[in-house]
Amino acid sequence: MGTSRPIALGTLVAAACLTGLLAGCGGAPSAAPAAAGTTRLPSPDAGSRPSAGAAALRPAARSVPVRLQIPDIAVDTPVMGLGLASDGTVEVPPVRAHSPAGWYRGSPTPGQIGPSVLLGHVTVGRYGDGVFLKLSRLTPGARIVVGLRDGVSTTFTVDAVRTVAKDRFPTQAVYGNTDRPEVRLITCGGPRTGSGYLDNVIVFASLTAVTPP
Repeated sequence: MGTSRPIALGTLVAAACLTGLLAGCGGAPSAAPAAAGTTRLPSPDAGSRPSAGAAALRPAARSVPVRLQIPDIAVDTPVMGLGLASDGTVEVPPVRAHSPAGWYRGSPTPGQIGPSVLLGHVTVGRYGDGVFLKLSRLTPGARIVVGLRDGVSTTFTVDAVRTVAKDRFPTQAVYGNTDRPEVRLITCGGPRTGSGYLDNVIVFASLTAVTPP
């Protein structure tokens, strides 16, 4: 996972659900993932693997993400940094109109080896739709472009999109070490009840291009 520290499940899954700030999205398992290792984790979807050319790409230098574009679902948003709140959970983007996506600073920057974690709202209370409203509509092969502060553009190709029940969250597949640059896009999804959304939507994608300034 590069130089970033291990990520606790109770912290990041709470953030993935946007802990009550998603107009009813809350609650998450509290178990911690297994200790970080050096072996390659299984693909999140056995039928979706990156090409050999993608695996051979040189990782990008560390540089914080500033813009996220997902053409297939018309996402074009700034990216803000997210740290830890006083209660130990990951901060989330503000609940407001046009709230941006957020990158958790405890994960690798996009293009570095390991899973870079980006969070976004599916709804933003009285302001309506969130930036990741249509995240579940992505399909394998879709492009995700993350612009970095140093001017480099990193392109990722979606390997799999999964909607999972919160009590069956695939901790290791999402947060465990990888031997190549990947991103995870996470929001809430599935049926919505009075207590919140029942599922998480998770997009798994791997690096396929690095474009210099």
